[in-house]
Amino acid sequence: MRLSGSITALATPFTADGTVDLRAWAQLLEKQIAAGTTAVVVAGSTGEASALDDAEYDALLADAVRIADGRIGVIAGTGHSNTGKTIAQTRRAAALGAQAALVVTPPYVRPTQAGLVAHYRAVAADGGLPVILYNVPGRTGVDLLPDTVGELVGVRGIVAVKEARGDAERWQALAPLASDRFALLSGDDPSFVEAMRRGAAGVISVASNVVPAAMAQIASLATAGRVAEAVARDAVLRPLYDFLGAAPNPIPLKALLKAQGIGADLRLPLLPLEAPHAAALGPMLALVDRVEADAAASPRAA
Repeated sequence: MRLSGSITALATPFTADGTVDLRAWAQLLEKQIAAGTTAVVVAGSTGEASALDDAEYDALLADAVRIADGRIGVIAGTGHSNTGKTIAQTRRAAALGAQAALVVTPPYVRPTQAGLVAHYRAVAADGGLPVILYNVPGRTGVDLLPDTVGELVGVRGIVAVKEARGDAERWQALAPLASDRFALLSGDDPSFVEAMRRGAAGVISVASNVVPAAMAQIASLATAGRVAEAVARDAVLRPLYDFLGAAPNPIPLKALLKAQGIGADLRLPLLPLEAPHAAALGPMLALVDRVEADAAASPRAA
């Protein structure tokens, strides 16, 4: 599995009565495959993992593995606030056919840096899947520091980090850790091109749910060293990034997907996009259609 390029953190579509919409799920996956997405994340934070029961998690992951059929990689979100639960969920994902686990820093409990090292060592040793570290301090309340990532780079089974902080200082500190066996991945759409310029191999993206071809193309250009072209194409997506950040993820994203006929709603405590932001849906849909058509008409960089 390639831990590079544009990787999509998939939203989980629900029907109007609140059940998982497996038809829309298949539609979303096929769209990603056709667009050049290199891998997908099932049941991450964008996928409302905390709102899924075990049967739903199993069905989504098993379907993703079946539909992907080796064409793209399948990564499972398995992180919990407790190490034992994280290991159990990682084993569950391995049994269902996932190729790697995206393991967020334990949310809410705020472990120390030493606690994070012990947590990730245990998951890598006992979870049965390659581990992608995931740092998103704005959501979890704990920051996985670069020095701590450095302690984990040599641990067998730890293969990458998804870093959602978009500041240049963080990427400067992480850049020396990149290698053929440890990938740096941006978790912040607005800054991912700059992150790739500083050593990231790709992005785990929210926006690529709706603009998969455009994100794949931009990542391909950045990988090929055609940074000016990547920056120019990325600039066109700035209004979309702003829209997706106008309310907690995945509220704006799911409003766009619903307008495209993919899924119907969210699960409480998340509520639909509020009126002031919903007014921007029309222009955002037009932007999505335009950039996807443009990306489809333009060959990706070699």
